[in-house]
Amino acid sequence: MKVVRTLVAENGDNAIDLLSKSVPQLSKGRLKDAMAKGAVLLSGKPQKRLRRAQTTLQAGQQLQLHYDDDLLQRQCADAVLISDLQQYSVWFKPAGMLSQGNEWGDHLSLMRFVEQYFAAKRPVFLLHRLDREASGLVLLAHTKTAAAALSKLIAEHKISKQYQIRVKGQLSDSLLQQGEIALPLDGKASLTQFSLLQYDAELQQSWLNIVLVTGRKHQIRRHFAAAGHPVMGDPQYGKANKDAAGLALQAVSLSFVCPLQRKAVNYSLTTPLLLFTGGN
Repeated sequence: MKVVRTLVAENGDNAIDLLSKSVPQLSKGRLKDAMAKGAVLLSGKPQKRLRRAQTTLQAGQQLQLHYDDDLLQRQCADAVLISDLQQYSVWFKPAGMLSQGNEWGDHLSLMRFVEQYFAAKRPVFLLHRLDREASGLVLLAHTKTAAAALSKLIAEHKISKQYQIRVKGQLSDSLLQQGEIALPLDGKASLTQFSLLQYDAELQQSWLNIVLVTGRKHQIRRHFAAAGHPVMGDPQYGKANKDAAGLALQAVSLSFVCPLQRKAVNYSLTTPLLLFTGGN
């Protein structure tokens, strides 16, 4: 069941009562669950998620409900803290987890997971995103100073991001020698560099190491689909590349000079979190 409603409060309205009166097909219990999972937005500057069911509303305030039974019942694995530097932290985001929530909720988002992990004692600033279907390393800031400094590094392409993917087919010698795809995306220059990790002749699939030079939306997935070697398990790009194991794309390392500690740092995934465990 999907329900989308915009509700306008009268002075003194109670949030859960207003929702229950306006959406009688949903019980108060289901509405409270939706609120706790971030599916109710309260108007204002900025707009925020309203989680407290007993909140008293002022006249003219708007509530937006985006209720999706299927989404609210979904679950995924927990994120894993890789390193905590107090002002920022590095996390492993599992496949199936959003980087941040949307209007339909945030209970399956990395940002919400981290907020709860730190018991809401730290702000959480998302610095870059990783597709929901993908897994791997994500950098989060916890102060405005760290967020600004790390965002500047990202904008200046001073954070090296490496990925590993498993693609359909065997890449030609000429494509491997070329070692990059520079197909423009959305009218913007885009560059993906790659090298072969291993070719599986039985599956007719290739594991590749990726260095993402630019960061366009779905860049790796779109580039390799266009090259005729779609990422295995990609639900959106490519043909005949279904895989029950899910999207074979993982962010495996982040390297940069820490602007706070003034030293080079590298964060890399290790087993058992790594998808690729073969040799070179």
